[in-house]
Amino acid sequence: MKDASFVMSWSGGKDSAMAYYRAMKLGMIPKKILTMFEEGGEISKSHALPREVVQAQAEHLGIPLLIKDASWNSYEGEFIQAMDECRNEGITHGVFGDIDLEGHLEWVQKTCAKSDIIAVHPLWQEPRRAVVAELLDAGFEAWIVVVNTTMLSEKYVGKKFTKELVEELEAAGIDSCGENGEFHTIIVDGPIFSERIPIEIGETVTNGDYIFSPVFLNKKVK
Repeated sequence: MKDASFVMSWSGGKDSAMAYYRAMKLGMIPKKILTMFEEGGEISKSHALPREVVQAQAEHLGIPLLIKDASWNSYEGEFIQAMDECRNEGITHGVFGDIDLEGHLEWVQKTCAKSDIIAVHPLWQEPRRAVVAELLDAGFEAWIVVVNTTMLSEKYVGKKFTKELVEELEAAGIDSCGENGEFHTIIVDGPIFSERIPIEIGETVTNGDYIFSPVFLNKKVK
């Protein structure tokens, strides 16, 4: 896959950052990142990141950002449209951060095929703990910004993702990768960025079973 062009399915969290990192190490060439947003375009789906924060991530990657707004009902159609746009620009591959959820893999492969995009999963079948260990050893900085309170205590919202936190989560019987939807993160620094993204984390907000920590761009930091 060396020199293959790719669009990155970018959640703004640790798994997409690690998949991007792995793709770069394989010699693939990033051309665009795609982030799916809620209808209205104010926050990203699942990770609830505001547009300006995702835009800052893209700028620090040095890669153009493609945003599609969608409800869960319109998600697949918007996603396929985005893949079509990328293929029309000559992009041949899509990179995804899935680790071991078969349903996600099958959906991605099926939808990418409709646009003649080859789906690549650099983290696939890796031990979850190994992915987390590599993330931290490589110097990535991540923060937990969403917690599903049916699976994880709200006390973890707003916490920095560290080796100590990983050990604490696993001691409590929680998957430290959050692959089952226990939590979502934002990535703000690491070897894929030109410099750290300056953020502030706000007071928590409750939405059903989910607790969010709103993330803001600190525009005073240059």
